[in-house]
Amino acid sequence: MKKVLIITAISGFLPQFEKNNVKLLHEAGCEIHYASNFKNPIYTFNEEDLKAQGIRLHQIDIAKSPFKFATNLRAVRQLLRIIRENDIEIVHCHNPMGGVAGRVAAGLSKRKPYVIYTAHGFHFYQGAPKKNWLLFYPAEWLLARMTDILITINREDYERAKRLPLKTGGAVFQIHSVGVDKERFIPKREINEEKRRELHVPADAFHIVTAAELNKNKNQKVIIEAISTLPQKDIYYSICGKGQEETFLRKLVKEKGLENRIRFLGFRTDMQEILQTADCFAFPSYREGLGVAAVEALLCNVVLVASDNRGTREYAVKGKNAFVCKADSIPEFAQAIGTLYKDKELRAKMSQTGRTSAMEFTVGEVEKTMKKVYDKALTWRIG
Repeated sequence: MKKVLIITAISGFLPQFEKNNVKLLHEAGCEIHYASNFKNPIYTFNEEDLKAQGIRLHQIDIAKSPFKFATNLRAVRQLLRIIRENDIEIVHCHNPMGGVAGRVAAGLSKRKPYVIYTAHGFHFYQGAPKKNWLLFYPAEWLLARMTDILITINREDYERAKRLPLKTGGAVFQIHSVGVDKERFIPKREINEEKRRELHVPADAFHIVTAAELNKNKNQKVIIEAISTLPQKDIYYSICGKGQEETFLRKLVKEKGLENRIRFLGFRTDMQEILQTADCFAFPSYREGLGVAAVEALLCNVVLVASDNRGTREYAVKGKNAFVCKADSIPEFAQAIGTLYKDKELRAKMSQTGRTSAMEFTVGEVEKTMKKVYDKALTWRIG
């Protein structure tokens, strides 16, 4: 039985995004271990549910910030112990610091486990600040030498990853996100009025939905600012997620006098229902590796109002299924929202293309690639 260690810097990442990979590993007869910082959850999850699935949990004191050197060095030492004591043969790491700590630990370990890293969006990319290139690119170049398989989730990162010096016999794969469940996220012909009442959104209001961690990169503030410039008083905005920017965003909403129309819903497990209430889905991030939440919206035939970045370019087609704006342009977002508000026929026409454009990002398609990845890893050292 192969023993696989999954590492994430964000606790709850595995049950939120890696359920299908867990399924594939279980089907292959693997023993699964999961290491993360469970003291700092971003996504709601139940540890007992994971244990009931046979997943062994390991607390590590990893931090998202690369500048918390002492904390992350401690996480590397903790991972070394986990690998040694549990005879780990395959390490699959996620998130930037999960990828750093996991690969360094695997490289230092006497066991030399097979290393898979899923890059959910390199911090160095076309148009990225120079400091990102100076800090993150050299680090990734060095860490590539400790990597057997590097997985990217967009084309730009895939092309760049192919030029990195992986371990001998290493390979680069591209997947379209972590795979979205097309049976869970389905379009309905009419707005879910019952769910709107639950969310305190009037039946005839124009409803914008966002689902993302509340941080500066996700840029929810630009939508708040855009709504504040529009004359219509029946535009409502539901912000799903939690994070360190919530206090700032709530203050901004209050300053704009929008408390009655902008809702902070926290982390939600019923996004498939909330999306059925939406007239459009706002996705204004400065940077995205891909953006699962936006793909979920498209599968529900919800039109996107998105920023232009390498992640959204994978699926957001201007004039077809999305309005595409500059991330920091309040006027562009306001114009997009205003146009969709006024033109119901255009909104209906654009929404009909959403699901078709998102099908390549569904679980079945991603599973085909991940099965190849795990087959390669699981046959390592056989014979």
